[in-house]
Amino acid sequence: MPAAKIARIVAEEIKARPDQVDAALRLLDDGATVPFVARYRKEATGGLDDGQLRTLAERVGYLRELEARRSTIVESITSQGKMTDELSGKIAAVTTKSELEDLYLPYKPKRRTRAMIARENGLQPLADAIFRDRNADPEKLAAGFVNDKVADTRAALDGARDILSEEFAENAALVGRLRQYMRDNAKLYARVVAGKEEAGQKFSDYFDHAEDFAKAPGHRVLAMLRGFNEEVLSVAIEADRDDPSPVKPAQQMIARFFDIGASGKANAFLMQVAGWCWRVKLSTSLSLDLMREMRERAEDEAINVFARNLKDLLLAAPAGSRVTLGLDPGIRTGVKVAAVDGTGKLLDTVTIYPFQPRNDIQGSIAALKALIARHNVSLIAIGNGTASRETEKLVADVLKEIPEPKPLKVIVSEAGASVYSASETAAKEFPGLDVSLRGAVSIARRLQDPLAELVKIEPKSIGVGQYQHDVDQIKLSRALDAVVEDAVNGVGVDLNTASAPLLARVSGLGPAIAESIVVHRDQNGAFRSRKELLKVARLGPRAFEQSAGFLRIRDGVEPLDASAVHPEAYSVAKKIVAACGRDLRTLMGDSAALKAVDPRAFVDERFGLPTVRDILAELEKPGRDPRPEFKTASFADGIDAISDLKPGMTLEGTVTNVAAFGAFVDIGVHQDGLVHVSQLADRFVRDPHEVVKAGDVVKVRVVDVDVKRKRIGLSMKKDDGTPPPSRSPRNDRPRERGNDRGGKPQGQGAFGAALADAMRKK
Repeated sequence: MPAAKIARIVAEEIKARPDQVDAALRLLDDGATVPFVARYRKEATGGLDDGQLRTLAERVGYLRELEARRSTIVESITSQGKMTDELSGKIAAVTTKSELEDLYLPYKPKRRTRAMIARENGLQPLADAIFRDRNADPEKLAAGFVNDKVADTRAALDGARDILSEEFAENAALVGRLRQYMRDNAKLYARVVAGKEEAGQKFSDYFDHAEDFAKAPGHRVLAMLRGFNEEVLSVAIEADRDDPSPVKPAQQMIARFFDIGASGKANAFLMQVAGWCWRVKLSTSLSLDLMREMRERAEDEAINVFARNLKDLLLAAPAGSRVTLGLDPGIRTGVKVAAVDGTGKLLDTVTIYPFQPRNDIQGSIAALKALIARHNVSLIAIGNGTASRETEKLVADVLKEIPEPKPLKVIVSEAGASVYSASETAAKEFPGLDVSLRGAVSIARRLQDPLAELVKIEPKSIGVGQYQHDVDQIKLSRALDAVVEDAVNGVGVDLNTASAPLLARVSGLGPAIAESIVVHRDQNGAFRSRKELLKVARLGPRAFEQSAGFLRIRDGVEPLDASAVHPEAYSVAKKIVAACGRDLRTLMGDSAALKAVDPRAFVDERFGLPTVRDILAELEKPGRDPRPEFKTASFADGIDAISDLKPGMTLEGTVTNVAAFGAFVDIGVHQDGLVHVSQLADRFVRDPHEVVKAGDVVKVRVVDVDVKRKRIGLSMKKDDGTPPPSRSPRNDRPRERGNDRGGKPQGQGAFGAALADAMRKK
């Protein structure tokens, strides 16, 4: 596929012009990053945003893989001496990998089949004769093919059937039609495996389940596939199971495709071949194709949900550079406590034991009061794991005993804190600190600046996804890494305080250069200007170009270094300043003066109107943080466990996760409640992200509590309405907080074995 055609296809998909796609591709192929192109090359791309650029890169990658596969297939068929002008044209015209593989199927090297054996036994002429002459008697034709390799007419007809059914099954046009027929008409079935009813209760919604394949939402698909992997459910996709016709619609489609009539012995034989072809060959292979397709669709949906939640979490409001006490709750092992200063530097640690078996409440209160006084603590971050509410109550008792101004206590998600604690990054930061105390440091820092701390943790360990262990891990990592990259570069990074993991996410840097920057900073002191980056080992002009605009230097020698204006455009900014007759430092932030500037007056051959407008916006609000203002939820006193909840209660909570079917909300009882999509608002909601995002503080009403199954139904509707069911229809994930594990693929029966194999090879 020529590059021009790829550009046209992608341009149509992302609603852009081919020349925009061409320009973006040249930049990306030359090593530019998506954040850099989106922010600083708007003139070249016509203003394509980071979302369009990500889609562009993904689709171009797919189309280039398709082109490479097309070349391989053309070479293979040509080497067999079977390429024709008609086939070459068909191969050149296809736009999907599945269509390409359908065309290649008859020419693809394969293991010896029954049809091959039949051909070796001389039965191809018999198959051709039956297909050609619909008035012939297959039995009489077959009699002429009995020999020492073909025992009788029945064996001859079986061989002809094998040849014809293989030819039917390898007809690309027919396969394409049947695949689409199944997409439109098939149903997804799930059944409980006999004897697994009790052990598989979490999958009980799918013990006898059927729904349209085309409409099955991703979360239900992944729930059923997990049940299959855990050997609790059997799963199948079938098009005609419930059709009462003696001749199924799919078989009729095959018959119509080959003009198989209703009369004549040859047609009767060919109708049997059509049925055989469907039952033995196509129904199974197409079901597996659709199973893979369905899984990929569900995985893409799950990955998109995870990515959106991760973005919201990363861009959550920072509490700011204030001295913070981080508490990692624990019962038997004690509550780990760490104090950090406004920059996240560790000041002090202690472990207190207010709970069983020690019950040292007074000693714990005294220790916390001493830390607060010694370090003038402004914030107290409490991890939301086991014993968080008990720890919060202890902190409340501490705050009662100290004078104003009192620190603000906040419940903080500790998802991924244990992963960070045991990581190489944490070991480098705190080589002499106990692993358990590192988690308390992370909890404190993620309250101060969620983005700066969470980048140290593998994104999929942060725990805002759905079935993250069940989906394609390479695709998941790629998507989440893109989210982190966009978030970090969208906010900007303080060059003189950022950690190596945070710097590594900056456009054009990476882990090695990030480490070099930190080493240079440690050896030479704080950077005074962006230009000094060029003195860093391994950071050359290209890395400087890609990264400089996203790195901030506060109070440096060049005021523009604190902004998102790229050094390459400083000349434009200084022309604007000169035209205003003002000093740069006094002009920055003067909205009225900058709004009076006509951006068109500063456009030149290199910098167009988009760049000039961006410069004016940045001068107006230099180094602005796109994240919202900080606020926190207040959990109700006395509501500490799921057993304390009663229908009708109105509570405040924090959205922890948004899925396709609703939002999970932490209301302080160690089990997130579910606001089903139908309960999110007093109107129809198609996408829960329209209403809420991870990190939002919301008011909810308890509508249902199932203590045994640990399920809480919540509503955000203003009117009381009718309470929703205890669980949303067919929405069992199943979801256990902090325990989203996948199972080992195991099948049930022949289709199950093939399905398991297909899942492994996906």
